[in-house]
Amino acid sequence: MDGHTNRNCAGLLETACLAIYGGDMQSWILNESPGNYLWGDITTPEPFENEVRIRVVASALNHMDLWVTRGMPKPPLPHIPGCDVAGIVDAVGSKVTSVSVGDEVVVNPGVSPIEDIVRLGNNSPMGPGFMIWGEHCHGGHATFAIAPDRNVRPRPQSRSWFESAAFPLAYLTALRMLNRARVAPGETVLIVGIGSGVSTAALALANFMGARAIVTSRDEAKRSQALQMGAVSAIDSSDAKWPVQADVVIESVGPATWDKSVRSLAPGGRMVVCGGTSGSIAEINIPRLFFKQYEIIGSSMGSYEEFDQLLAIINSGLPIAIDNVYPLHEYETALSRLERGEQLGKIVLNHGIAS
Repeated sequence: MDGHTNRNCAGLLETACLAIYGGDMQSWILNESPGNYLWGDITTPEPFENEVRIRVVASALNHMDLWVTRGMPKPPLPHIPGCDVAGIVDAVGSKVTSVSVGDEVVVNPGVSPIEDIVRLGNNSPMGPGFMIWGEHCHGGHATFAIAPDRNVRPRPQSRSWFESAAFPLAYLTALRMLNRARVAPGETVLIVGIGSGVSTAALALANFMGARAIVTSRDEAKRSQALQMGAVSAIDSSDAKWPVQADVVIESVGPATWDKSVRSLAPGGRMVVCGGTSGSIAEINIPRLFFKQYEIIGSSMGSYEEFDQLLAIINSGLPIAIDNVYPLHEYETALSRLERGEQLGKIVLNHGIAS
């Protein structure tokens, strides 16, 4: 399966570099957007001077895997999906000193150019050059993956390969949401739509921060599981009104839950929004917003500092929720489970190396 791809994410974002692919690495590939993934062979890419090539042991699914097939957004084509990867360093560029061949690593999927990191620090995801690895460039549902050396970190040795692949994007996103919400011990955090990678990550992280986590779901089994995972209460999201006054609401569903999420805020409460799986347009009652003095905060991915913060938390023993592990060749089956919203936690792909 031949083609060309823009490697400006892996190629340090400073230039738009073209690489030619031709035939000895296996990968899931999206040739059209909207479109469907195909399984095929492409040439194993060589790392540029500040890049790392990783033999992928495990990768994980995100809603991004679905959105790019719908052109929401449309990635550079042809595209290799997969924003979450754990693997073994196979080759390094001539200027790489941070890792060596044979190191076990994970990839931080939030990629910023050096100038944005220097200028914005912890707010580097707000910079104009910010990209998501596996969305704006090739990702990790393949035999090998290429990433900038600054986005490669040692994988937590206390965790399995599957756990190491499961946490980067969702747990980084959830951590930044809770950081931006200024969550404090003892506060009540309402997590809307438990089941997704971000919502299950938010539950674990809210508990870690000493907050009281309450979740919502239409699924009774998911509500029961969430209670076992540390939620103090689980609300049926189909109820007309949710009986909670939350200091913080973690919202990623969008218009289907938006009004009830806002109504669940205590006066002065903060609602943090990272997505809209049910749609992109929501309405808000403006008098309620200013009389109750709510804050509505957008949040996306996380910074390099936050990824290192997350690694420390993961190493301390934070639970990582895994829904199912599928062989790499069953990606389409795994994707169908994600699309139906049946998962509770992350869906992971085994590339045939991990046991």
